[in-house]
Amino acid sequence: MVKETGFYDTLGVKPNATAEELKKAYRKLALKYHPDKNPTEGERFKQISQAYEVLSDTRKREVYDRGGEKAIKEGGGRMQRERKGKNMVHTLSVSLEELYNGGTRKLSLQKNIICDRCQGRGGRKGAVEVCPCCQGTGVQVQLHQIMGNVVQQVSTLCMACHGQGQRISSKDKCKGCGARKILRQNKTLEVHIDRGMKDGQKIVFHAEGDQEPGLEPGDVIIVLDQKAHPTFTRKRENLIMSMELRLVEALCGFQKPVQTLDNRTLLITSHPGELIKPGTRKCVLNEGMPLHRRPFEKGRLIIVFTVVFPVENFLPLDKLKKLEHYLPGRAEDEDSESMDDDLYFYADLEDCELPRKRHHFNGTEDADFHSGGAIQCQTS
Repeated sequence: MVKETGFYDTLGVKPNATAEELKKAYRKLALKYHPDKNPTEGERFKQISQAYEVLSDTRKREVYDRGGEKAIKEGGGRMQRERKGKNMVHTLSVSLEELYNGGTRKLSLQKNIICDRCQGRGGRKGAVEVCPCCQGTGVQVQLHQIMGNVVQQVSTLCMACHGQGQRISSKDKCKGCGARKILRQNKTLEVHIDRGMKDGQKIVFHAEGDQEPGLEPGDVIIVLDQKAHPTFTRKRENLIMSMELRLVEALCGFQKPVQTLDNRTLLITSHPGELIKPGTRKCVLNEGMPLHRRPFEKGRLIIVFTVVFPVENFLPLDKLKKLEHYLPGRAEDEDSESMDDDLYFYADLEDCELPRKRHHFNGTEDADFHSGGAIQCQTS
C-alpha cells in the first residue's frame, strides 16, 4: 500500500499508473507549466519535474511508495549514488605465527561475473523489450476492494519477467547465460598477511566482488580471525606467557629455554640471589609482536611467573632445621623467651575450602557470617 500519494497527485495519475501513463502525464503538464510559457509557474513546474524524476525511476518509486517523500530525502539520493554492488565478506582463520612472521594464503570463492558472450544484455543486441505485463516496473499492482470504499493495493513480483522489467524472446536469449546476464565463476585470491597484523583486521580486494550489469563490482573483504596459541597471549604489540618455577629455581636462580614464534630459542636467565616471587612479571625487550608496517620494531615479551612449592614433609625434621639455618630468621624469635603461655590460645591450621551455599537460620540468611565472601575453615 502506498504511504502517501502527493507525487501521484502532482502528476494527476493513480498510484498504479504505468510507466507510459506517467510519461504521458508529465509531458502534458510540462508543456502547460514550463516557465517559457508560464513565467509565474516556475515553482509548479519544479514540483512536476521532481515528482516525475522519482516516479519514473523504479527504485526511487519503490522507496517513495514505502516511506513517502521523507524516505526519498533521506535515502533516495543515497540510492541514486550507490552504483556499486554489495561487498563480499569472508573470515580467514590465521595462527599467531602467521601474524608474527607474515605469509600468503590462498582463498577460493565463487562470484558472479557479467556474461562475456552478451556483455550482460541477456540476449542479442536490440532484442530486449519492456515487459508488457508490468510496463518495465518489475512489479504488478492490483487493487482489492475490502469493504465499502476501502481499497487495498497489493504489489507482487511480476512473474512474466521475474521482476526484471524486461523480457527477451526464447530465440533471442543468450546461449551462454540463458538471459540471466551473469555467470558463476570460481576465483582464487592470494591473501598477503603482513607482519604485525591484528585479530579482526581487514584486507580489502577492491572490485573483486559480484558483478552486475550497470553496477561497479563490490569489494571482497577478508577479516582475520586469530586462533588461540598454546603458549602466548597477544595484547597489542606485547606477547604474554606464563612460566612455572620450582621453589629452588625461584630462590637460587634458573635458566629456561623459550621457543619464539619465528623458531629461535631464548634462554631466560635469573641469576642466583635474584628472588622471583609468585606473580612476578618480568619482560624481555624487543621480543614481542612486530609492529604493523614497522616490522623491525617489536613490543615486549612479558613473562608471568608462578612458583610451585614442595610437597608436604619433603624433608625430615633434622634437615628442616638445617634449612631453617640458611633462611631469614623468624621475626618473633627475639621475644620468644619472654612469651607467657597463659596469655595465648594455640590454634592449629587446617585446610580450607570455599562455602558452597549460604546458611539460613530460621528462614533468614546469616549475612554477617558470610559478608565479603569469607573462606570457611573446617573444624574437627
